[in-house]
Amino acid sequence: MSDMRASTYRKIDRMPYVRREYIPGFPPPRITKFTMGNPNGEYDVRVSLVALKDCQVRHNALEAARVAANRYLSKKLGKNYLFRILPYPHHVLREHKLLGMAQADRFQKGMKKPFGKPFGTAARVSRNQVLAIVDVRRQDLEVAKEALRRASHKFPIPCRIVAEEIEAD
Repeated sequence: MSDMRASTYRKIDRMPYVRREYIPGFPPPRITKFTMGNPNGEYDVRVSLVALKDCQVRHNALEAARVAANRYLSKKLGKNYLFRILPYPHHVLREHKLLGMAQADRFQKGMKKPFGKPFGTAARVSRNQVLAIVDVRRQDLEVAKEALRRASHKFPIPCRIVAEEIEAD
């Protein structure tokens, strides 16, 4: 069991570790579904969740935000929405496991700069990048805002909700 906190992996402080053909036993991301709702519907308003800082968002946080927003949208609107999570967790996270028991320092000295083994994935998010999008009809705007507000609590960074009209083609 690791005693590393999620805040350890929040900052972008080294090069991305993404070449999966060279990474033995990388874990698959927990989030697998990125588009939910009805993609063929007619929608008037697009509501976006925008990141306000640079950050790494772990795959667990993306999945938790997807579940929170999608559950609220499907409960309130049925299938009259289109919800999408945009960032994909490409970056493979590594951790160097240490013994977590009393007097562990006698058994294991550790290393100064350990490389670590892969244990999860994260999406690198830059400032003003869109994290999630909900397309709805005009009368459902407040429901979409509330769904994205609930999703924003799952992310490790502050977010802003932006609503805009969808132009007809």
